[in-house]
Amino acid sequence: MNIQTREQSYHYGVMRRAIELIDDGGEDLTLAELAAAMDMSPAHFQRLFSAWVGVSPKRYQQYLRLGHAKTLLQDHFTTLEAAHAVGLSGSGRLHDLFLRWEAMSPGEYARKGAGLRILWGWFDSPFGLVLVMGTEKGICGMGFAAETGAEPTMADMRSRWPDADFVEDPMALRAMVEAIFDQRGEAALHMIGAPLQIKVWEALLRIPSGQVTTYSEIAHAIGAPRAVRAVGTAVGRNPVSWLIPCHRALRKSGALGGYHWGLPVKRAMLAYEAARDEGQQDGAA
Repeated sequence: MNIQTREQSYHYGVMRRAIELIDDGGEDLTLAELAAAMDMSPAHFQRLFSAWVGVSPKRYQQYLRLGHAKTLLQDHFTTLEAAHAVGLSGSGRLHDLFLRWEAMSPGEYARKGAGLRILWGWFDSPFGLVLVMGTEKGICGMGFAAETGAEPTMADMRSRWPDADFVEDPMALRAMVEAIFDQRGEAALHMIGAPLQIKVWEALLRIPSGQVTTYSEIAHAIGAPRAVRAVGTAVGRNPVSWLIPCHRALRKSGALGGYHWGLPVKRAMLAYEAARDEGQQDGAA
């Protein structure tokens, strides 16, 4: 992973501490007070956050507030029908990343990975340490360890395909991982799940960056409007977090809902996307 991504991984740790401060009543801390709490000079703190998301720390505070999810639903809600009309080749794709995927057949899924060779490796990311797994067809798993820890993350991912042959080989995955986090190039996905899960994950792929939807909207989009609970479970079982953007699914009430790798990571992802989108819009203006 390049130096820029390693720096972003470090920035997530700083941002995680900022989340704790804001949640403890620090929403109105000044730049100087935030910087002091992080043991940084105001100028360094300002540069760090501006480099990471493209906006000032004060603006970033607004994105990290617990109530920001409600604002997202009001101002950045998308129906999946509209997103589908745009298509993955438009604003639905992850920045400049081109995605193509192949889904495993139900019979293959039922074999729990038997006969499947899955490569894995640890990488730095903008959201801390990430475990990436892939087959010869593409990336099949991404788990973030910043909140859960490395060993539980590995055990969690391996348990999804317990009979597969797991081989450590980060070099074989590096090009696709760099395409994901450097926001250029191509990454193939190998979606390994039950038929309902794959429908939900495909729906998640249609949510544009910087926008959100609800679990009930996803249920309607896949033709199962009463299956909101099952949809929520499928969202939680998404094996390729960030790339299949389950962090963009919220409850109708505006609550964040759960997140398999920890709510601080989900909030960080939403804040990161919202801030970067704002920065790109300001740059284009």
